[in-house]
Amino acid sequence: MNYIYETHLHTIEASACSTTPAEDYIDYMIKCGYSGFIVTDHFFNGNSCVPKDIPWEKRIEQYCSGYEHALEAAKGTDLTVMFGIEYNFQGDEYLLYGVDKEWLLENDDIMEKTRHEVYDLVHEAGGIMIQAHPYRERGYLSAIHLTPSVCDGAEVFNAGNPDYQNALGYQYAKDHDFLMAAGSDIHFFPIISMGGMSFHYKINSISEYVEAFMKGDGTPVYKLDPASGKNPFIDVEKSKSLTEISKNPELPVIWH
Repeated sequence: MNYIYETHLHTIEASACSTTPAEDYIDYMIKCGYSGFIVTDHFFNGNSCVPKDIPWEKRIEQYCSGYEHALEAAKGTDLTVMFGIEYNFQGDEYLLYGVDKEWLLENDDIMEKTRHEVYDLVHEAGGIMIQAHPYRERGYLSAIHLTPSVCDGAEVFNAGNPDYQNALGYQYAKDHDFLMAAGSDIHFFPIISMGGMSFHYKINSISEYVEAFMKGDGTPVYKLDPASGKNPFIDVEKSKSLTEISKNPELPVIWH
């Protein structure tokens, strides 16, 4: 039996681009065949809906509320709900796993840190840093920023990206021998396709997820028409369109 975990999910509580209350995800994710998910709302340097003019402690309370609401709503189910962060620099965003609310409360100067300083802080806490959608191109972005030295892995499938951008991310991971991740980047549902990480054993906490990912036990997978219940999850590496580059990036690529 395989256990599938959504690694990239946004809630209305903290992400300005989401329209979904955290508690509404529970039944939907179970229906789609997931064993759990990681809430990764946009942090304050990204598309956050958390007010900027309130004390740090209150900002963190609201930021973590999506995760906390999902955790409460999942009680009585077999769904594992975990905490993560989507952290932005110059349009390059990273999924932080293995840190928690207390870590955020203690690091109220985190947005003044460089990529490498954030990476070191995350590692000191026992966490990891995965680059989300490395080759994402959007109208509000002026460049693609890549910093291999702060990556514990890279997202090679993101349901919000066209195939060629995912394929570019896949090649980036291959070129740098990164561990590979996949996720839906889900903000609302239903959506056409979803992604996640498949494991041969159950994950019960974010620390277990970090350990399993870093051991290389996870397989990036995706699923078409996920809510239908008819289609299986498929290994990303089995898809030609997701792994073979068909188009070069249109934005300039800046290496750090």
